[in-house]
Amino acid sequence: MTAAKLSVAKGSDTIAVYSPYDGSLIGSVHATDAHEIGQLIARARRGAAVSRELPRHQRSSILERAAQIIDSRREAFAKTIVFEAGKTIVQSRKEVLRCVNTLKLSGEEAKRNAGEVVPFDSYAGSEQRQGWFTREPLGVITAITPYNDPLNLVAHKLGPAIAGGNALLLKPSDLTPFSAVKLVETLIEAGLPEEIITIAIGGVELGQALVSARDVRMASFTGGFVTGEAISRSAGLKKLAMELGGNASVIVMNDCDFEKVVEGCVSGAYWAAGQNCIGAQRILVQTELYNRFRDAFVAATERLKVGDPSREDTDVGPMISEQAAERTEAAVNDAIAAGAKLLCGHRRDGSIYQPTVLAGTPSTCRLWHEEVFAPVVMLAPFDTLDAAIDMANDPEYSLHAGIFTNNLSDALEAAGRIDAGGVMINDSSDYRFDAMPFGGFKYGSMGREGVRFAYEDMTQPKVVCINRG
Repeated sequence: MTAAKLSVAKGSDTIAVYSPYDGSLIGSVHATDAHEIGQLIARARRGAAVSRELPRHQRSSILERAAQIIDSRREAFAKTIVFEAGKTIVQSRKEVLRCVNTLKLSGEEAKRNAGEVVPFDSYAGSEQRQGWFTREPLGVITAITPYNDPLNLVAHKLGPAIAGGNALLLKPSDLTPFSAVKLVETLIEAGLPEEIITIAIGGVELGQALVSARDVRMASFTGGFVTGEAISRSAGLKKLAMELGGNASVIVMNDCDFEKVVEGCVSGAYWAAGQNCIGAQRILVQTELYNRFRDAFVAATERLKVGDPSREDTDVGPMISEQAAERTEAAVNDAIAAGAKLLCGHRRDGSIYQPTVLAGTPSTCRLWHEEVFAPVVMLAPFDTLDAAIDMANDPEYSLHAGIFTNNLSDALEAAGRIDAGGVMINDSSDYRFDAMPFGGFKYGSMGREGVRFAYEDMTQPKVVCINRG
């Protein structure tokens, strides 16, 4: 892969991007100097003025054309994801299709979610008034995106923001910048004025500058809790939307469809080498079924083909870096030292970490109560649904959960009592449709993604009231 063609906000340095699989150099991008924040903001303000004047039908057409272009080049986009993120080619193709859908949904939102009539005459004394509210752009939005879905999670920021008439300062992960750059290039090819999106690539200092600038009206961030806390401290008075990860539980009841459960949990646990914020991290199995499920799940895990993400038959590719794999290895070692039993996996070769299953993990271990973001699964038995729900609710943050059961009453009981942004019934926790509201419960939950919901976060109502009296 060659260096990105798009004109990125530049500093004097470049950032080299390496393959997570074999460490080979993919290419380089210009690093943005945080001290140039004034120039970046000035360009974004010009972009905001241009964006708000784009008629809704033009915003929609641009997003639809971009979706069509990406769909026609899906293999090239998929290979970019494979090269820089290490996602398998099969999974990368699915991410490209999700990106196409996200942009199409955004194009539709630009046309249909413009506001509503306000029934002023529903209040005594306002019979002579009528009016409406519109949805107006915020202005400049900073978007910071992670490495694990380097195309579609960028689309989830850009699509709704463009639909709402905003401009963006986009900081993609410096580990996976090329997918984001290709997406922005495609939007420009589809007719988006160049100044509407300013790409800035760099580290912590740059991120702080982009978030704390007074002219930025909203910061939308997907990433880790530590970074999210730092952003909230430095952002100032502006809207914040943060998707900060989770620790998903999947509850398996005795009356489940067993074969479907094993297949769903294996996929949910190891998608993107476990680097998935809604991946199944803790699988809670009713006691009578536990041994059978444990044996089947471990056997299915051991059958997975791990290695070169460009091969069609690879199930699990590398983690994003050798350092990430080393951190995972150390965390599993800590859990084993504390009493967890290793059932399979826990072998590392560079950035490749074999899918790992643990049993009996103490609830005091950080693997149990923190996000692991790796191909590591913990199994635990439970006796009653009440006990399972208590275990599912143990961590202080949660995005999704799942439950497998053929008992509708149990399913709805769990859905009502589990503290999570989404509860998937007869699905693993990792199911997501890009039109649904997506975000966390409890600590750190701020805002929702999903095109319609992000669009509404990225716009503001303006009321127009006419007094006919």
